[in-house]
Amino acid sequence: MNEPESEIRGEPLPAPVERAITRAHRPLNWLWSRGFRFLFIIDALALFGAMVVINLARFGTTWPTYPLSHYMVGFSIATVIHLAVGYLTGLYERDTRLGEGSWLPRVSVAMGIGVAIQGLTFVLTDRYLMPRLNLLVLAVVGTVVLAGSRVLSRRLANMRRGPSRVLLVGSDREIALARGHFDLGGPDVNDAVVVGSVPDTADLIAQVEALDVTEVLLLEPAAFETAFPEPLTSLEARGVGVHQRVGAHETLLGLRSVRQIAGLPFTRLRTHALAAHQLRLKRIFDLVLVITTAVIWLPVIGLLAVYVRIRAGAPVLYRQERVGHRGHGFMVAKFRTMVRDAEAVGGAQLADRNDPRVVPGMKWMRATRADELPQLWNVLRGEMSVVGPRPERPELIAEFERRVPGYDRRHQMPPGVTGLAQVHGRYDTDPVYKLGYDLQYIVNWSLVGDLQLVVRTIWVVLTRRV
Repeated sequence: MNEPESEIRGEPLPAPVERAITRAHRPLNWLWSRGFRFLFIIDALALFGAMVVINLARFGTTWPTYPLSHYMVGFSIATVIHLAVGYLTGLYERDTRLGEGSWLPRVSVAMGIGVAIQGLTFVLTDRYLMPRLNLLVLAVVGTVVLAGSRVLSRRLANMRRGPSRVLLVGSDREIALARGHFDLGGPDVNDAVVVGSVPDTADLIAQVEALDVTEVLLLEPAAFETAFPEPLTSLEARGVGVHQRVGAHETLLGLRSVRQIAGLPFTRLRTHALAAHQLRLKRIFDLVLVITTAVIWLPVIGLLAVYVRIRAGAPVLYRQERVGHRGHGFMVAKFRTMVRDAEAVGGAQLADRNDPRVVPGMKWMRATRADELPQLWNVLRGEMSVVGPRPERPELIAEFERRVPGYDRRHQMPPGVTGLAQVHGRYDTDPVYKLGYDLQYIVNWSLVGDLQLVVRTIWVVLTRRV
């Protein structure tokens, strides 16, 4: 299966030509890293054109009720709505080269949400962006158009990049089985070429560089233990896809994200928990929630500040360094509930449920987590999220990482004011068990889940079940 390099990638370009191409790609790479895709332009033209064609098919060249300018503005707003929904539902994320899924289900969901938002626009403004029947037709036509543009884009990209260069990792038996499946071909192989195989991940980076590998297939579940966090992190930084073959045990545990490669079940491995569009969607949710509820929490914070000043004296706020998203430090704010210089003796330490350092009359604030409300300012600054793993102090994290393997995975998501561990756990739940809650939240994140946790947090606080 090993082809000469020139047959796979072509002859190298002259140095001046390659330098010119590199310079031309720099601004494109800058735009790409910030979420821009050429598909935005293609989709915008396709959607706007579809709306015009639908109107022409229904009314000919004489459009009823409104002037032409009204339709043009409405079509433009509808196009922006569909592009925004498509971005926030992941239609513009880079797709994997192997085990590609069907675009049709994802596009249909995005189009359905876009059409629903247009219907909501009518409810709020009493004006449709387009005739009502057109919306139903657009839901179908738009789905076909957007799915077709992605299929075409995927094929053109595969033609430009050439076949995937696959490295198999596993025992001789597993490698022979996988090679046999690749030899049979099929649409899920996508002209991939198996360029080599290794028994384990010990020297994986060197093999990937030597063979110019684009995809690594881990054929045995045990391989993941030696691949995470390295060399998986380094491979991801190089743009190399890493896929783990899924066995019966993993499927029985409820694994849902499974793709077929050469007739075998695989799941894509990533070192980051959420894709870029998911992080931005989560950020939008945070801003909308905090800003729209400001009329409630701002007065509450004001009253609590007065209470703290009376019971504990100055300073009212206590600032402390915490570790946030991707390990970046930041200063968290909270109401001071302990005596001044509480850690002057003994240094950094976790608080106990009946901690003697707590000022009399302040235990209820800690029990209801009311002392954490000033962290909504950290949410507005983008340092925290409303829901997520609670941020810890750098002095304590070093000990947790030593005791609890995988503890640093909590930092793959912005820390939260509340979280799954706070709703289901207790104040003194051991970090090992809190990590289980945090990882469960990270792996199964959804916008609906965040909203449910916010509601459940309110219930837990009101019932003081913390």
